[in-house]
Amino acid sequence: MINVFQPTLGEQELAAVAEVFNSSWLGSGPRTRQFEEAFAAHLGVDPENVLYINSCTAGLFLATELLELGMGDEVVLPSISFVAAANAVASCGATPIFCDVDPHTLNPSLEDVAAAVTDRTRAVVLLHYGGYPGDVARIAEYCRKQGISLVEDAACAVDSRVAGRACGTFGDIATWSFDAMKVLVTGDGGMLYARDRSVADRARRLSYHGLQQANGFTKAQVSHRWWELDVREFARRVIGNDLTAAIGLVQLSRLPEFVTKRRQVTEYYRRELVGMPALRLPPPLPAGHRTSYYFFWIQMDAAIRDKVAADLYRNDIYTTFRYPPLHRVPAYGSTSVLPGSDQSAEETLCLPLHQGLDQADIHHVVTQLRKSLEANANH
Repeated sequence: MINVFQPTLGEQELAAVAEVFNSSWLGSGPRTRQFEEAFAAHLGVDPENVLYINSCTAGLFLATELLELGMGDEVVLPSISFVAAANAVASCGATPIFCDVDPHTLNPSLEDVAAAVTDRTRAVVLLHYGGYPGDVARIAEYCRKQGISLVEDAACAVDSRVAGRACGTFGDIATWSFDAMKVLVTGDGGMLYARDRSVADRARRLSYHGLQQANGFTKAQVSHRWWELDVREFARRVIGNDLTAAIGLVQLSRLPEFVTKRRQVTEYYRRELVGMPALRLPPPLPAGHRTSYYFFWIQMDAAIRDKVAADLYRNDIYTTFRYPPLHRVPAYGSTSVLPGSDQSAEETLCLPLHQGLDQADIHHVVTQLRKSLEANANH
C-alpha cells in the first residue's frame, strides 16, 4: 500500500537515540533544550520563547489556559481543521465558533474570519491548511486591531513562510506537530511559541505541574532543600523529553531535503494532472508564500469522489480527506451554515505525499487516478 503519510527515519536518528540511552537521562534535559534552541533559530525567534512539549494538541490546550479562556468566551476557528483545536476550546468552557473556508484553498480568508467575530470573541485559532500559509498576515493584523488573540495551529506548517517570516510567528501563540504523520517527526511531540516572554515563562510552568522550579538541580543553587515544592498554579505534565528531542534535532537538520523531495512530488503531480477536465488542483501559491508541502489535494465532482477513492484503494493507493468539517460534529452544537467547508468536504481527496515516495510510486498514483477519473467521468 502506498501511504498518504510516512516518516523518513534512518541511521542518524538511531545513533542520536543511542546517545541518549548511553547518557542514562531520557527525560527533559540538555537535548530538549538543544532542540528548542535549534527550532527557535529555524523560526528566527528567541529560544526563551519556545517550549518543547509532548504534542501539538497539548499546545492547543495549553494555549486556552494561557489566554484564560472560559465560559462566555467565543473562539473563531475554521471548520476545516483538526478536532484537537475545537476540543481545546470546548474543554475550557469557551464556545467554538466555526468560520467558512475557501472551497479550493481550504484556508479561511480574513473576510471569513471577520464574519464570525462578535463582541464575545476572545481569540482566533488559525490552521495553515496543507502547509499553505493562507491569509495569515491580514488575519494577524486584524486580530491586533480588534484586541483579539491569535493562536496559530501550525501543525501542517513546519517550514511555511510569508515574505521570509515563519508561519507561527504572526500571532500571539503557536503550536507545531511532530507526530508520526508529519514532515518532521519525533514519534509524538510538538513545539509551542509565545510572543510575550512572560506568557512563555508561564507556559513552561504550566507544562510541568505549575512548578516554579522544574529542575531540582537549579533550585539546589539557592536552597539546601532543593526537593521542596513551589507551586503557584495547578497544572499537568506535557513536557517533551530528550529521547524524542534527539530524533527531532536530526529531523530538523534534514528538513530542507524533506521539503525539497515533497516539492518534487508535488511538481510531478501538477505536471501530470494539469488540464484533466474532471480535476481541480490546488491553487498556486501567492507571491512571497512558501509551503511545507504537507498535503497535495485534488478536487472533483462530489458524485465521483468516493468512487475514485475506492478505486485507488483497490490498487494499493491510500487516500483520505483531511479535515472533516467541525461544524457538522454534533458535540459542538454548531448551527453554522458554511457552504465552502461543505463543498470542500465532498469534493476533496488528499493524495500520497511524503519524502519516501519513489518515481514508481507517484507514476502508479497518477496512472490509476487517470483510469478512475475516465471510468467515472460519465457516471
